[in-house]
Amino acid sequence: MRNGLIYLLILVAVSALFFQVTQQPKQPTAIPISKLAQSVQAGAVKKISVSGTTLTVTYKEGGPQETALKSNRDVSVEETLKNLGVPAEKVLAVDIVYEQPTQWESLLALAPYILPLVFLGALFFFLMRQAQSGNNQAMSFGKSRARMFSSDKPTVTFADVAGVDEAKAELAEVVEFLKEPDKFTSLGARIPKGVLVVGPPGTGKTLLARAVAGEANVPFFSISGSEFVEMFVGVGASRVRDLFEQAKRNSPCIVFVDEVDAVGRHRGAGLGGSHDEREQTLNQILVEMDGFDTDTKVIIVAATNRPDILDPALMRPGRFDRRVILDRPDMNGRKQILGVHVKGKPIAKDTNLELIAKQTPGFSGADIENLVNEAAILAARRNKKEITTTELKESIEKVIVGPERRSRLIGEDEKKIVAYHEAGHAIVLRMLPNCDPVHKVSIISRGMAMGYTMHLPDDDRYLGRRVKFMDDLAGLLGGRVAEEIVFGDVTTGAANDLERVTDTARAMVTRYGMSEKLGPRTFGNREELVFLGREISEQRNYSEEVAQQIDQEVKQIISTAYGKAKEILTQYRAKLDALADRLIREETIEGPEFEAMFSDLPAPPRPTKPAPKPEPQTRPRDEPESPRLAPMPAPSPA
Repeated sequence: MRNGLIYLLILVAVSALFFQVTQQPKQPTAIPISKLAQSVQAGAVKKISVSGTTLTVTYKEGGPQETALKSNRDVSVEETLKNLGVPAEKVLAVDIVYEQPTQWESLLALAPYILPLVFLGALFFFLMRQAQSGNNQAMSFGKSRARMFSSDKPTVTFADVAGVDEAKAELAEVVEFLKEPDKFTSLGARIPKGVLVVGPPGTGKTLLARAVAGEANVPFFSISGSEFVEMFVGVGASRVRDLFEQAKRNSPCIVFVDEVDAVGRHRGAGLGGSHDEREQTLNQILVEMDGFDTDTKVIIVAATNRPDILDPALMRPGRFDRRVILDRPDMNGRKQILGVHVKGKPIAKDTNLELIAKQTPGFSGADIENLVNEAAILAARRNKKEITTTELKESIEKVIVGPERRSRLIGEDEKKIVAYHEAGHAIVLRMLPNCDPVHKVSIISRGMAMGYTMHLPDDDRYLGRRVKFMDDLAGLLGGRVAEEIVFGDVTTGAANDLERVTDTARAMVTRYGMSEKLGPRTFGNREELVFLGREISEQRNYSEEVAQQIDQEVKQIISTAYGKAKEILTQYRAKLDALADRLIREETIEGPEFEAMFSDLPAPPRPTKPAPKPEPQTRPRDEPESPRLAPMPAPSPA
């Protein structure tokens, strides 16, 4: 509204100026002074108004006024007319009036010349003010783009964050420090300069920062790391300075930098040296966080999922004093997150959230939010008034595998191949003790898969055992083996299975030291994305002979798993045919129905947690024990 009023005033001023210039009153006709003398001599002039050297003539007959100019300001009109031959009595018969113009009239006379200049100056001043206020991209590129949120209306609090109790406790101390600093300073504690929140995508890093803003009751500045750097050199450093100046004026406050790896990347890295503009920005951040003039109550909270590429100077204590790790939630955490996201939604009373939490291993907080949203959409599509367990279960399959594709029509021959393929997976998984229980078998196309066998663990696992890897490999190969046994031929349907089998077997040999022939050692130096698990490159630190042995060991592991799957499917061929025929008829078999088909066979003994063997005391008592390395987490279940 304010900008609209300004534009309206400008429009009115322009219109007034236009009409003043274009709609001037009609000026009197100018005549020579000699013609005026003739008219006076003829007795036709009634009045002459004198203003400087301008003479305005009014005639007796009421004709239009005319003007004349006299050449000399110091000579009176009477003398001028007498010099032109007009008799004195004729001159005295005319009413001659001398007018003195006022100051206001003089200004009005100059208005047509001054107003355009005033208007142009005002317009230029307005444009400069607009540019300095930050609305003009071309003139304000050195200003910070941080958005400030006041503490009056918190939208997210710690009550809206679930499943990350340890991270909430760490950040709750930061909030308490801002609220009650005397409690800590009395013991000599200093306020943390920065908190780095690290975790995979979707685990709630930004949500946790918003909760800190809602709990702290202090100003909160939010900015993305990519908003610092522009094409102009020095802009990033200028924006950093402006951001911290704003923060210092509003201290105590919190500054949240999302995706800090955009500007905090390791200096001097990359081909051809480094990006000088990004390094200038990073240097300014380092100085502002821990320089000479940093004794202010400004806490930096940064979030990233790439801590491995951050500059060491940014990670040291004094800049980021705390590192809060957010990992994918366990079963209890998933249950709490489900409870948060179902608030305000019509959930059926018999909905078992604990069952849904068990069936979603490896899900992040964002995945669970998407799961509940998909269930709500599915319930609305079915014209239901409540969200039930059925919609939640179907949403799990949609998130993991993809949406159903019932429109994909396949022939009877291919349908039979898919049925035997999925039956082979299910039976091998059912008969091996270390595989996860089968929850569902289906030959309905979902996503890119023509069928799928869903097997999910009962509990969360953080360690991978060799015996489980071997059984899982056999389960993955079950579909390929079933095709070979039944049809005497193989198809491309097992392409993804074979890829996963090869990757797992090679990881067992080269990363986990699970090869009896090569022993407990790793092969190759890999550069990976820490939380995403993607390998960028590998530096070989072994010979060609060892590479050949690695290939032989990988082949041996896969061959052993293949033989185990073939033995099971050959022994239980009748079960394979029965399950495949039922899949062709019904297309989908749930876990309880699948287990009922094996009621005549005892369930394989499920593994228990192995008891640790006592270590023999072989080293002297005074020898320090070498530090143990943290175990590598097992791959997330399919």
